[in-house]
Amino acid sequence: MAGTNALMTLENFINGKFVPCNSYIDSYDPSTGEVYCRVPNSGKEEIEAAVEAARAAFPGWSARSPQERSKVLYRLADLLEQSLEELAQAESRDQGKTVTLARSMDIPRAVQNVRFFASSVLHHTSECTQADPAGCVHYTVRAPVGIGVPPGVVNIVFGTGPRVGEALVAHPEVPLISFTGSQPTAERIIHLSAPHCKKLSLELGGKNPAIIFEDANLEECIPTTVKSSFANQGEICLCTSRIFVQRSIYGEFLEKFVEATRRWKVGIPSDPLASMGALISKAHLEKVRSYIKKARSEGAQILCGEGVDKLSLPAKNQGGYFMLPTVITHIKDESCCMKEEIFGPVTCVVPFDSEEEVIQRANSVKYGLAATVWSCNVGRVHRVAKKLQSGLVWTNCWLIRELNLPFGGMKSSGVGREGGKDSYEFFTEVKTITIKH
Repeated sequence: MAGTNALMTLENFINGKFVPCNSYIDSYDPSTGEVYCRVPNSGKEEIEAAVEAARAAFPGWSARSPQERSKVLYRLADLLEQSLEELAQAESRDQGKTVTLARSMDIPRAVQNVRFFASSVLHHTSECTQADPAGCVHYTVRAPVGIGVPPGVVNIVFGTGPRVGEALVAHPEVPLISFTGSQPTAERIIHLSAPHCKKLSLELGGKNPAIIFEDANLEECIPTTVKSSFANQGEICLCTSRIFVQRSIYGEFLEKFVEATRRWKVGIPSDPLASMGALISKAHLEKVRSYIKKARSEGAQILCGEGVDKLSLPAKNQGGYFMLPTVITHIKDESCCMKEEIFGPVTCVVPFDSEEEVIQRANSVKYGLAATVWSCNVGRVHRVAKKLQSGLVWTNCWLIRELNLPFGGMKSSGVGREGGKDSYEFFTEVKTITIKH
C-alpha cells in the first residue's frame, strides 16, 4: 500500500507481492463524502496473474499436512488479533461503520473464524466400508479445491464487478465460487460460471421478519430488536426489516420501540457513544431514502427518523452518507418496503392476530434468510420455527452464531450452506477409492 500525504493508494496482492495497477478508481470516506483512497481498477490481466500464482502454489500447499496448515491459520489469527486496532480503524473508514462496532465485532469475529477453522481442519474423518462378496474395501478422501498462505496461496485483486468480478468467475481454472451479495449479481455469476459447471455457494439478500407474540419479554425484546434492525446502519444481511407484533401488545410495543430507536445515536464513526455511523455510499443512501418516499406516497406513516427528526453532525461530516434509523407503520404487506431488501436503517412495524396468519405473512416474500421469534411459550417457538421458510431462526435473541452449524438461506436468499462440516464439504472434492484384496 502506497501513500501520498493523506490519500492512500491500494495495490493488488499477487504471488506474495504488492503489485501496482495501470488504472485506479476513487474510494470515498462515507463519513465525509470525500475521496480518501485510490483502489486498483483491475481486469483480466490481473486475474490471469492471480490464477497462475494460485495454480503454481496449489501442489505444494495442498500436499502439506493438516497440522502444518493449521499452524499457518493459527499464526494468521494471531497476527489479525495483534493488529486489531489498526484493522478496526481501516474497516470503519472504508465502510462508514463505527469504530466501536469494528473493534468489538468485525475484527474479533474474523479472528474467531480463522481459529475455528484452524482447529476444524484437524478433526475431519473419512468414510470406509467393506464389501465382503467382492473382496473389496471402499473409502473416501477429500482433495482441496482452494488454497491458503505461502506466495500464491492468497491473492487479493481489487476492482469493479463488471471488470474484475466477471473475469474471475468466468475463468475456466477457477473451480468454485463463494459469494455474498445481491440476487441480481448472483444471477450473473450463475450465468457466467454455468459453462464450466463450477461449485457455487451464494449467500444473498434477506427480508427478515421478527415475530413478537403477546407473551414476549419486552424488556429484552425491544433493545434486541432495535439492534437487529439498525446495527451497522442496517447493512447486515441478517438485519430485521419487518416486525410483526401481536395486536394485543402492538400499541405498547410501538411506543417503546420508537422511544428506544430515537435513543439509537447516529454519529461520526470515531464517536464512542455512536450506535450507528454512515451508510456505505451516496448512491446507496439515495436508494434507501427512495424507499421511504415510496412508503409516504402509499400512505404509510413515518414515526421517527428520516424526514421526521433532525440529524445533527459536525460541519466536516455534513457531506457524509448519514441518515437516522427510521420506523414505518400503517403499511401494507404488498408494499415494496415490505417485499424488497432495503439494506439500510429502515424497518416496518405491523400488527397481526393469529399464529397461522403471521407465519403466512412472514413467508410471503421471495427471501428466506433469517427470522426471529419472541415468545415464552416453548411449544409455540418450536411450531413457528419449523414452519418459517428461513435458513436461520433465532428465538428470544439475535445474531448468536455457532460456527459448527450450517449458515445460509432458503428461496432467493441463496444456494448452499457454509459452517464447520458444510464448509469442509464445499471447499473439497470427495473421491471414492476401491481396493480389491
